[in-house]
Amino acid sequence: MKNIFLFLFLFVTLHTVLAQVEEVKDSIVKEVDTKYREDQFYFAITYNLLGNKPDGISQSGFSSGFHLGFIRDFPVNKRRNVALGVGLGLSSNSFNHNFLIAKDAMGELEYSILDKNDISYTKNKFTTYMVEIPLQLRWRTSTADEHKFWRIYTGVNIGYVLYNSSKFRGDLGTIKNSKIDSFNDFQYGLTMSAGYNTWNIYVYYGLNPIFSGASLNNESVDMNALKIGLIFYIL
Repeated sequence: MKNIFLFLFLFVTLHTVLAQVEEVKDSIVKEVDTKYREDQFYFAITYNLLGNKPDGISQSGFSSGFHLGFIRDFPVNKRRNVALGVGLGLSSNSFNHNFLIAKDAMGELEYSILDKNDISYTKNKFTTYMVEIPLQLRWRTSTADEHKFWRIYTGVNIGYVLYNSSKFRGDLGTIKNSKIDSFNDFQYGLTMSAGYNTWNIYVYYGLNPIFSGASLNNESVDMNALKIGLIFYIL
């Protein structure tokens, strides 16, 4: 009799445990988000280059860019591996070069090319600080429960210059300027980021000039920005 009761007790206990396991499995399945989004914070470090440089202008040293922000994800297909992205971010961009921005005796801006054979200097750069709106078409291999995946994001980045400055240090002393009128307030370009998981290559190609109104030898300075680096996406 005791063996029968023991058997019944074990049977009921095992049945209860198995039922609870099934309930847990069901709850896990139900918790998988079929409407998931890849909303992401991002941080990028770039090496900044100048394109369309007038003759005689060259870069030296490391010109850096730092970019951070948040992108909201809007899937456009049932599988949710294609989406639109709209974001908001901030960036700082510096460019080291031999393009001198100074002021004449009347306080008017003037632009010239530095020749190291004539003028020695240790620093000559300009910097912009921008608020940015990235707009992306996004493709990825992610699923609702897989956060390590391949991605290719392409789009445009629209930036508004909040503040700009230039700095020279050398034989001419220290020359500092800020809020320079000849910078384009709006700067925009094409972007692409591609990679797997955390590590992604990032490229930006400026579609409009950095300057508006700057000239050398009566010719417009139409330099644009090219940025190449790494971008990190964080869920």
